[in-house]
Amino acid sequence: MPVNIFASLRIISDRRIQHEPDMSYQSEMSHEEIARAKLSVLRREHRELDEQIVALAEQPGTSSLVLQRLKRQKLALKDKISRLEDELTPDIIA
Repeated sequence: MPVNIFASLRIISDRRIQHEPDMSYQSEMSHEEIARAKLSVLRREHRELDEQIVALAEQPGTSSLVLQRLKRQKLALKDKISRLEDELTPDIIA
């Protein structure tokens, strides 16, 4: 069985498999790498929510309350994306 550097598997007495972190692995993601990964996830969620809104808007009988709720979620995601982008963009003092 190949060695997994992120987690080792241990079979416990009741035969369930439990993941335990491998404490010998020291490399971690930097704050910037974590922020970029979150940004990628948020952008994907924003895109998927936009597609969902468009699809629902085209369906007759879709509740306007449902569309408003989804649009608010999309706006909240956009705000999170903007904050992360600002965090990742260095300040340039002219």
